[in-house]
Amino acid sequence: MIAQRANSKLLLLTAGVLLSGAMVVAQDPGGMAPGGGMQQPTPGNAPGSPGAQPMPESMPNATPGNQPSMADQAFIRQMFESDAVEVQLGQMAQEKSQSDDVKHLAQKMVENRKRLDDQLTPLAKHLDVSQPKGPDKKSKQEIAKLQTLSGHQFDEEYIRTIERAHEKDVKSFKQASETSQDPNVQRTAQTDAPVIEQHLQAIQKLAKAHNVQTEESEN
Repeated sequence: MIAQRANSKLLLLTAGVLLSGAMVVAQDPGGMAPGGGMQQPTPGNAPGSPGAQPMPESMPNATPGNQPSMADQAFIRQMFESDAVEVQLGQMAQEKSQSDDVKHLAQKMVENRKRLDDQLTPLAKHLDVSQPKGPDKKSKQEIAKLQTLSGHQFDEEYIRTIERAHEKDVKSFKQASETSQDPNVQRTAQTDAPVIEQHLQAIQKLAKAHNVQTEESEN
């Protein structure tokens, strides 16, 4: 009888211990305390919660340091304007000039500048540069002046005008090929710089053939 009472007390004590353990587990659904298992994520390190580390941006231009260079944008804009002038002047020369060599050079200028525009268009989109609608104010004045000339006077002024423009373009292409921050712009400038220099040499050769004093011949 005494043994039965002792066994009953032992069973009750065991049941009490088990019940206490179950209550502790129910109060900590995330698992065991440090050193004994996994913990629930805190608000500071839970993915997507305030204070969590931001996910890396996938786009290269997401950071301010990768924004388009203003110098690169200015270069693309300047070349568009220069191309527009060269095309208009070249088309005019083919109509007004009485010299076959001038007409031939003018035709080459138009073709090459249109090809350059095709190369610049995707770069302009990449750098968020709007293509100018036409020549700038100063260039429009030069075009208007050439429209009033004819014969040898036209040829002389045409050659001087495109010589000055190409001198400026050669410097711009050289600078962009050396200092551009965008690898695509730099690669395009490096590729086209020799072509622009060849154009300048052809213009200077044409100037000598027509006895035209240019800025290069005066220096």
